[in-house]
Amino acid sequence: MHKTHSFHIPVMGIGFTIDTPLKVAHYGIDSVISLVDDILLEKLRKMYSEKFQIPYHEITDKIEDFRAKRITSYLNLISDLADKKFEVLKNITSERSDEFIAYLNMLPNGSYLKKEFKQLTAKEFNFSEIKRWANKALSMGSIDVNIMTKVDKDNYIKNEKLPVEYNDAHAALRGFAKSKLHSSIVLSAGMNPRLYSYMSQFDDFYPNENGEFKKQIILKVSDYRSALIQGKFLAKKGLWVSEYRIESGLNCGGHAFATDGYLLGPVLAEFKEKRNELQQSIQTVLFQELENQNKPIPTNELTISVTAQGGVGTNEEHDFLLEHYNLDSIGWGSPFLLVPEATTVDDDTLNKLVKAKEDDLYLSDISPLGVPFNNLKNNTKDNEKQAFINKGRPGSSCPKKFVALNTEFKEKGMCTASREYQHLKIQALENKALPLEQHQKEFNKIIEKSCTCVGLGTSALLAYNLDTKVEGEGVSVCPGPNLAYFSKLMSLQNIIDNIYGRANMISRNDRPNLFIKELQIYIDYLKNKLDDVKTTMTKKDEKYLLNFTKNMSLGVAYYKDLFNEAKSVFNDSKNVILNELNKSEIVLNKINAEIQESTLVLS
Repeated sequence: MHKTHSFHIPVMGIGFTIDTPLKVAHYGIDSVISLVDDILLEKLRKMYSEKFQIPYHEITDKIEDFRAKRITSYLNLISDLADKKFEVLKNITSERSDEFIAYLNMLPNGSYLKKEFKQLTAKEFNFSEIKRWANKALSMGSIDVNIMTKVDKDNYIKNEKLPVEYNDAHAALRGFAKSKLHSSIVLSAGMNPRLYSYMSQFDDFYPNENGEFKKQIILKVSDYRSALIQGKFLAKKGLWVSEYRIESGLNCGGHAFATDGYLLGPVLAEFKEKRNELQQSIQTVLFQELENQNKPIPTNELTISVTAQGGVGTNEEHDFLLEHYNLDSIGWGSPFLLVPEATTVDDDTLNKLVKAKEDDLYLSDISPLGVPFNNLKNNTKDNEKQAFINKGRPGSSCPKKFVALNTEFKEKGMCTASREYQHLKIQALENKALPLEQHQKEFNKIIEKSCTCVGLGTSALLAYNLDTKVEGEGVSVCPGPNLAYFSKLMSLQNIIDNIYGRANMISRNDRPNLFIKELQIYIDYLKNKLDDVKTTMTKKDEKYLLNFTKNMSLGVAYYKDLFNEAKSVFNDSKNVILNELNKSEIVLNKINAEIQESTLVLS
């Protein structure tokens, strides 16, 4: 089906897009709900049930399969409420037309819907005709969900380990699969073969003979190889990936899954070049597996969408990505944190985000998952963490345990941000009797971890004045570097006008091109990697760093050709971009020489 908009709102944190579909789906905008925190989902289900006078029956943690049931119930509620808003929007009258007009005003400039409406009303404004047209022509945005595939903690009743289908990610998947939604599940954070195999138990993920799906799969990836491997693995289970969502490895919000130096532009170029090959090779595997399972085989070719996200901030960048790389949609994440009509952020955090500059946004090591995490300095969750450290009691009480995945000390697993884990880890460190400087470095690594699985959801509780007795009031927030260039609260119309080039919401004139910004972040990342091993470099380290540097240098060469050949885009910034590429080339050559010098010294 033809999409209403050429952008989508990706998942942000745990709570920031928890109810975004209820705010924007009736305008035809796709958005994504995180399924990490079923406790938060249940609290919001209660809140919305009371607000809209819908009977509410609590799903307690004493009920069998409570996590999946909470997720199903919440998604069904959001689906029902969003459907009602959309029906009201289409039922236009002379007294009630604001939402309908807003829908039209938000559409892209060249939208076929705008053209049809203009033709329909050229002679007269007939409400009956407009209603009929709206019911036929307008479509809702998709209410999609996100699962971090590796956040799949084992669960227990007392000391008895439950079967794997009760693991966190498995239960979340089941919750979505059993919901009434006709939408997509975004699989992020890498491959989980056990979870992927479990998906094949649910009929909604299989196509019918017409190639239609009740529920679709979106795979978030950072490079082509990952897309091909995971796409084929799923196809061997009879499952089709309908969309490959390419995210910049580092120029994004939340967890940052760095590639081995592969930059976004060259990655998109590879997808463009191999898109048909990707579709055909995986479809062949899928159709064979469907035949093996005696399931319907679509009579037509299945389609794939390819989308991208990470650091996009202007209409020029948005349109260039769509047109040059033949993409189907562009994800706009962090700027939407400043749009209360679309996301759920408490006032104190909103104020911090509005004021945030480049130096306030940094790539941290605070995530218990051990993955680099985009963070905002002076957020209240990190302040809370520091207060515990100052009291000599580092670590969180770990009230939710969604990332209690470390089994170093206990079979059940602990979160590396928890007080229990950090106490045991510090004891083990003391027993090593390391030199003071090395001891302090290791100690800092232990206590740096923050309770993000709670902090990333608390903002929604504060925004709606809900109870935070268990969670506390500390908020973690994970904007990408791009947020530094957006410095005011925006309406939904404001940000959409920025996306489509009808307005400029960037208040500064020094924002770098998205490709250059990503390149700069990757260079800093590479420098830090080199510093970490400079005095202890192994052959493995050398190989990794040299390959990383080579891939980045190839990316710089690609960008030089790209911008030199670009005739009708980036004209105002082309000279600055090419100058930055030349500087980056020199820096990378120096880093390459430094790697080789360090290897010679150590050998």
